[in-house]
Amino acid sequence: MTLDYIISISGPMLEGAKMTILLFFIAIIASIPLGFLLTLAVKSSFKPLSWLAQAYIYIMRGTPLLLQLLFICFGLPMIPVIGEYLVLDRFVAASLGFVLNYAAYFAEIFRGGLLAIDRGQYEAAQVLGLNKWQTTAKVILPQMFRIALPAVANESITLVKDTALLYAVAVPELLHFAQTAVNRDFTIVPFFVAGVIYLAMTLLLTAFFKWVERNFKFD
Repeated sequence: MTLDYIISISGPMLEGAKMTILLFFIAIIASIPLGFLLTLAVKSSFKPLSWLAQAYIYIMRGTPLLLQLLFICFGLPMIPVIGEYLVLDRFVAASLGFVLNYAAYFAEIFRGGLLAIDRGQYEAAQVLGLNKWQTTAKVILPQMFRIALPAVANESITLVKDTALLYAVAVPELLHFAQTAVNRDFTIVPFFVAGVIYLAMTLLLTAFFKWVERNFKFD
């Protein structure tokens, strides 16, 4: 295949990559705060809330993301009585599925970060006269985010690759345009081009998180 052919198929695929990038940012911006709230819920002294949060995390992490996407896109509208009110745009439904799924994973990452903080940090904060909220904001959270950052970076890279699941719910993203070109032209070159685009996105994301680790010490 010529360079002209690669250039010709790259245009539509880059358009599809815009959808991939949009989903990534929506999922990251919404799922990280939601994941942190789930972590707080799990650690809540109000047991029903803690049990509910743990059950949610178990279900979302224990079932395939693809199944969750299919349920939100095609299952919710089939629910008797209320189904007609649960019909969502495919991209909106997929974004909701990604946010709900990744929030559960980020919740576990943040919980692990909290568990890794030495108990002596809490005691030292008490000695310094810090109240509960000051201890959380100035001592615990900065350390938790620093500990959790590598795992958050890894999960974020996984999210970029998981966006390919949009193809399964008929949202025209990068992989959709690659498959269309393969079917039309009977060549696997579009798959290689798609792979290069995915690698470029993950490379940029990896570089960003390395920059964050170098420049923000969270203390």
